[in-house]
Amino acid sequence: MIRNDVLDLLPVRHAVPELLAALDGRGTAVLHAPPGTGKTTLVPLALAGLIGDGPERRVLVAEPRRMAVRAAAGRMAWLLGEEVGRTVGFAVRGERRAGPSTRVEVVTTGLLLQRLQRDPELAGVDVVLLDECHERHLDADTALAFLVDVRAALRPELGVVTASATSDAEAWARLLTVQEGGGPAPVVRSEGEGHGFAVVHVPPPSGIRPAHGTWVDPALLRHVAATVREALARHEGDVLCFLPGTGEIARTAGLLAGVDAEVLQLHGRAPAAVQDAVLRGAGPDGRRRVVLSTSVAESSLTVPGVRVVVDAGLAREPRMDHARGLGSLATVPVSAAAATQRAGRSGREAPGTVYRCWAEAEESGRARFPAPEIRIADLAGFALRAACWGDPTAEGLALLDAPPAGALSAARAVLAAIGAVDGAGKATGRGVRMARLGVHPRLGRALLDGAAEVGARRAAEVVALLSEEPPREYGDDLAAAWREARRGGDAYGARWKAEVRRLERAAASDGEGDGAGRGSGGRAGDDAVAGVVTALAFPERVARAREQGGHLMVSGGGARLAEGSGLRSAPWLAVAVADRTARDATARVRLAAVVDEAVARKAAGHLFRAGEEVRWEDGDVVARSVERLGAVELTVRPLGAGAEPALVREALLDGLRREGTGLLRWG
Repeated sequence: MIRNDVLDLLPVRHAVPELLAALDGRGTAVLHAPPGTGKTTLVPLALAGLIGDGPERRVLVAEPRRMAVRAAAGRMAWLLGEEVGRTVGFAVRGERRAGPSTRVEVVTTGLLLQRLQRDPELAGVDVVLLDECHERHLDADTALAFLVDVRAALRPELGVVTASATSDAEAWARLLTVQEGGGPAPVVRSEGEGHGFAVVHVPPPSGIRPAHGTWVDPALLRHVAATVREALARHEGDVLCFLPGTGEIARTAGLLAGVDAEVLQLHGRAPAAVQDAVLRGAGPDGRRRVVLSTSVAESSLTVPGVRVVVDAGLAREPRMDHARGLGSLATVPVSAAAATQRAGRSGREAPGTVYRCWAEAEESGRARFPAPEIRIADLAGFALRAACWGDPTAEGLALLDAPPAGALSAARAVLAAIGAVDGAGKATGRGVRMARLGVHPRLGRALLDGAAEVGARRAAEVVALLSEEPPREYGDDLAAAWREARRGGDAYGARWKAEVRRLERAAASDGEGDGAGRGSGGRAGDDAVAGVVTALAFPERVARAREQGGHLMVSGGGARLAEGSGLRSAPWLAVAVADRTARDATARVRLAAVVDEAVARKAAGHLFRAGEEVRWEDGDVVARSVERLGAVELTVRPLGAGAEPALVREALLDGLRREGTGLLRWG
C-alpha cells in the first residue's frame, strides 16, 4: 500500500506537474530542490507513473555513492509498501536486485557509465535522473555528457533530468541542450527548505595548525568532540557530526567515550549493518545517537532523528601528481555549498541547529562550490571512456569544465603505455575490454596481463585489494593484507570476496586467463604474485632501495616506509598505495609488495634505457656506461678513455660555463 500520508508531506510534490510537463515538452529538465524536499525518493516514483497521473515509464536513477543507492531504493520501496527488487530495484558493482517488473532502478553513476558504453541507446529506459549533480563527481559529469550525445544522435525521445540542491541550475540547463539548440532546458524549482536551522559559530582555540595532506591537528578534533558534548547537553535529538575521513572519525569516537549516547561511525566502508542502523533511526530503547560521518551524509541520505549538526569544516578532495603517477587526498576547507548541505541535515524533520567549528569571519573566504573533480583528479579512466566513446580529445563532450590539458595528456600517455589506446588516441580492442572491467585502467591492465602470468583467480584477488585499499590495520605488506582478507571475518573481507568473484567473471567473459596461469607466476607464492600484479598496475612505482635509506621509484620520486615496517629491508618494491603532500620531498608508502629486479625490468620495460653518460661533476669529466630503469641506475661501468669524444667535449664546455676559465692552465 502506497504511503500517501508520507508522500504528501514532501514539498517537491508541488513541482511534479511542472516537471512532467517539461519532460513531455522538451525531453529534458533541471530540477532545483533543496535538501529534504523529496527529490531523491518522490520524483523517480512520479516520473515512472507509480504515483500521480503521469504515464508509465521505466526510470534509471543515478546516485554518486553506493550507500545512497541502497538507501534511496529502500526508501522508495518502503513508500510503495514493497520489498526492494520488485517495482523498485538497485544495482551497484557486484550486486543487483531488480526483476522484470522493476520500473525504477537506482544505480551508481559509475555503473550508468558502464551501461552507456555497452549499450549507448539504453534500451528499455525511458528517463534517466542524474541526482546530486552539484557534487561535481567526474563520473556524473561524464555520464551527463554521454547522455547529451545519446539524445542528439541516437534517442531524442530519451528523457534526461538533472537534480541539484544548489543554485547552479542554469548552467545545467544550458548544457543539457547544447547540441540541440532551442534555448536551455526548463528549470523547475521546488519550494521548501525543510524546517530551517539556526547557525552557531564555535571557532576552535587559537594555535590550531592548518590541515595538510590527510593530517588534521588533534587539537581541532578535541574541539569538535567538546562541541558534540555541548550539543548533547543543550539540545534534544541525535547529533550528526561531519569529519573529513575515517581516521578522524575513529579518533573523535575515542574522544567521545563515556557520553550518554550511542556513537556510530558512518562512511563508505562502514559495515552494511552499521549503515542500516544509522538509516533506520533510534532503536526501541530510544537512546540518543551521535553519528560521526564523512561527506557521505551530505546529500541523498536522511539520517532520522537528527536535530543538531556539528561541522568540523573540512573535506577531502583527490589530488594527482601526474609526473610521478601518485594520487592522494588533500584536506581542504569545506565549500559554502557543501556547508549548507551539511547544515540542512539538522532541519529535515524539525527545526535544527548547526554548530560550525570555524569563525564567522571565515565564511566569505570559502569557495562557493566544491572543486569539480575533473580539474583535480586522475583522468586516466575518463580518458579511456572518452576514447571508447569515439572522442579521444573530449573536445566534443558537453562538459561544464574542460579537462586540464596537462592532466589529460598525462592520462593518455598512461593509456598508450598499457596498450589501451593507439598512436592517435583511439581505443584499442584491449582498451575496450579494460573499460568494461569497471576498474581503473591500470588495474584493468593488471587483471588482463596478470591473468596470463599468475592465473585469473589470483590476479583478480590482488586487483580487488588494489581497487579498494584494505584497512590500515592490515599493515603495509600487500601479501600479508591478502592473507588477512582471505581469512575474512570483517566487512572489508566480505566486500573483497564479492569483488574477486566479479573481476574473475569479467576477465573470463573477455577471454582473458584460464584460471591456472601460464607463466612462472602460476606456481609462485603469494608474495611473488602480489608483486607481479602490483608492478603491472603501477610500473612507474617500482622502487629500489637506496644506500642512504628509503627507496627510489623509477618515476624519480623517493618513497619511505613507516618505522618498523617489515618491508624496509626489501631490495625492490612495487608500491601500490602512496601519497605525497606539498610539504614532503618523498612519498609515504601505505601499501607495497616485494618484487625482484627481473619483475621490475619486465613491468617497467618501457622505461629501460642504456647508453653512455658523460658529464661534468666535482671538477672533472665523469664518463660512464649506464643501464637505467627510469631514474633507477641498474648497472654502471666507468668508460675512461673510451668515451665518445663529442660527449667529452660537451662536458668540458659545461664545466667551463659553470666554473669559469680558471680551470684552464695557460702556458
